[in-house]
Amino acid sequence: MCFDLGGVLIRICRSWEEGCARARLPIRGKERREATLSRRKEVGSAFQTGRIDLDGFARSISEILEGAYSPQEIMAVHRAWIIGEYEGVGAVIDSIHAAGLDTACLSNTDHAHWLQIADIPVLAKLRARMASHMLGLQKPEPAIFAAAEERLHAPGQSILFFDDLQENVEAALKAGWRAVHIDPTERTDQQIRLALRENGIEVAPRGV
Repeated sequence: MCFDLGGVLIRICRSWEEGCARARLPIRGKERREATLSRRKEVGSAFQTGRIDLDGFARSISEILEGAYSPQEIMAVHRAWIIGEYEGVGAVIDSIHAAGLDTACLSNTDHAHWLQIADIPVLAKLRARMASHMLGLQKPEPAIFAAAEERLHAPGQSILFFDDLQENVEAALKAGWRAVHIDPTERTDQQIRLALRENGIEVAPRGV
C-alpha cells in the first residue's frame, strides 16, 4: 500500500489564500499570481526535486511576484501549509500492517516540509518513505514510479496507490500500478478502507 502524504494522510492547505490565512498574512497581488502561475510552478518543481533550497525558493517566488510578498512571508506561508494528520489514518496503517501488508509513501515533498512533518505520527508508521526531493523526480513523471518500484523491490501490479490528484492517479495507472483517487475534503481514512475492500484486501475495522 503506497500513499501520497498531503491530501491523503496529512491535511494541508488547498490554496494560497488558506495558507496566507494560517500565516496571518493579507492577500496581495492576485493578478500577478495568476499571470505567473507557470513560472511559479517551475520554481516549485525545482524546490520539490531538491534542486534549490527553501531560501532560494522563497527569494525566487518573491521576485516573480515583484515583492508582493517578501521572502520571509513566503517562508511563513510555506510553514503554515502543513496542518496535521487526518483523523483515523494511523489506525488504517496499523490495520494494514496487522493484515501482513507493507506500507510506503510516495510524495511530492520538499526537504523543508519533510523536516516539518517528521514528528507527525503516521509518517513514522510507514515502512518505506519516498519523497520527490530524495529521488530528484516528481509525480506525475513516469520515472518516479519506476524509481519507487526499484526501491520497494515490488512490481507495479502489486502496488495499490492512493493520491488526491487525479493526474497522479492516472500516471500511476499508466505505470501499471493499481491506483485510487482520494477526496481530501472528506474523511480520508474511510475512503482508504473502502478502497481496500473494493480491491479484495481485508483489514480489521477501526478499534479491533
